Amino acid sequence: MTVLTRSNPSKAPAPTAQPLSSRYHAFLSGDYTTARQWLAEQFAKASAMADDLPDTPDQLQAWSARHAAQVAAEHAAYLAQRREGAPRRYFANRAHALWFLQQVAPTKVVDGAWLHGALRHWQDPRYHGLIRTYLEELGDGDPHCNHVLIYQRLLGRLGCLEGLPLEDERYLQGAVQLALGSCVEWFLPEIIGYNLGYEQPPLHLLITTHELAELGIDGHYFQLHVTIDNAASGHSSKAIQAVQQLCPAQDAEVFYRRVRHGYRLNDLGTDTPTLISTFDLEAQLLAALERKRVFGQFMHADRCRLQQRTVNQWLSEPSALPGFLQALVAQGWIKRGQNPADSRWWSLIDGPGAPMFGVFNAYEKQLWHDWIAGDWQSTVRRVPPGSWEAALHQQPNGEQRHEVIDIETLIERMAGNQHALPQGLAATRAYLRATGLGEEGPH
Repeated sequence: MTVLTRSNPSKAPAPTAQPLSSRYHAFLSGDYTTARQWLAEQFAKASAMADDLPDTPDQLQAWSARHAAQVAAEHAAYLAQRREGAPRRYFANRAHALWFLQQVAPTKVVDGAWLHGALRHWQDPRYHGLIRTYLEELGDGDPHCNHVLIYQRLLGRLGCLEGLPLEDERYLQGAVQLALGSCVEWFLPEIIGYNLGYEQPPLHLLITTHELAELGIDGHYFQLHVTIDNAASGHSSKAIQAVQQLCPAQDAEVFYRRVRHGYRLNDLGTDTPTLISTFDLEAQLLAALERKRVFGQFMHADRCRLQQRTVNQWLSEPSALPGFLQALVAQGWIKRGQNPADSRWWSLIDGPGAPMFGVFNAYEKQLWHDWIAGDWQSTVRRVPPGSWEAALHQQPNGEQRHEVIDIETLIERMAGNQHALPQGLAATRAYLRATGLGEEGPH
C-alpha cells in the first residue's frame, strides 16, 4: 500500500544558491536586484584573504614600480629560456589556446564593467581617471577600438563564437565586475581597490601575448592591455591616483581597508596559469564528440565498420567514445604523431569537399588536428601582434545627425557589454561630447 503524506513546509529544504552563470546573465540584462547583497558576501570572503598592498596609500607608487620591475625581469627570463629552446610555458598547441580564449570569454566580454558607475560623477574631477579608464576600455565609441568588440572579433575569426559549455566558476569574475559597476554608491572604495588590482599588468598577460602569436593567433587584445595598463602613464597609474584622490581626510584608514578588500576580489576563483594548466586535449576531444554523439548516432551507413562495429554502434553510448578513438588509430584511419593530412580521417572532416564538411566547427577540428599531430610540429606562421587591427584603426564616420538624449540614458546604454552594440557605441561618443572628457590628439 502506498501512503501519501503532506510535506511539512517548515522542513522544506533551503533553496539552492543561484548559479553564477544565471547571476551573470541577469546582471548583463540589467537586473541588479541581487548585486549589492551578493557583493557583500564576496567581500566577506575577501576580508579573510591576504594581499601584497603596502600599508598606506602614499606607498602605492613605489609598490607599483616594484611590481612592474619584477614582471619585466620575469618576462625577460622567460624570453631567455625560450631562446635557449624551452617549450611554450602555457599552450601546448593551438587547440589549448582556443580552449583558453573561450574559458575566459565571460570576463573578457564585460571588460571594464566595474567602472561603469563612475560615469555618473563626470562633474567631479577626482573621478576623471576612473572615467577615462572606462572610456578607453570602450574605445571612446570607436568600434575598432572597443575592447569587447576586439575580443568578439577575435573569437569570430577563430570560429569560436558558439562558445563551450563552461563550468560555473568561469562566470565568477564577470559577475563581480558587472555587480561592482552597479554599486558605486555603496562600494566606491572596493571598486577603486578592484580597479587597482586589475590594472597592474601581470606576467601571464605578457606570456599569453607571446605564445598566442607563436601559434598564429592575433594577440592584439592582450597586447593592447600590456601597453594601455602601463605603470608610467596608463591605467595602472590612473588607478593609484584614484586611490589617493578619493581617499577622505577623515576615516582614511577605514577607506584604505575597504580598498584592500576590493583589491582582493581579483583573487577570487581560479587564477589564469592554474586555469591554463587544467587543459586535457583528449578529454576535450571526447567532450566534443559527446556533444555530437546524440545527433550523429543514427546518421551513418552500416557499411562503414571499425573493428566489427558500425559507427552508429560506436556512437550509441558515451562510454564507447574512448574506444572509438582507439579504433580509428588501430584501423589506420588516424596516424598519430604525423601530419594530420596523412590521416584518412582528416580528409573526411577538413575542407569544403570533405564528406563530413561542417560536422565539426573550427575549434573542434583544431582538437582533432592537435590530437592526431601529437609531437609532430607543423610550421605555424607568426602573426605580428595587432597586425590585422592596424588597418582598422580609423575613426568612425561622424554622424550626420546627433540625437538629443539625456546623459542618464547615455550612461545606461554604456553598461555591461551594451556599449559594444551600435546604440552603445553612439552613446559613448555622445557622452564624450556632453561631458567634454574626450582626449584630443596632437595638433
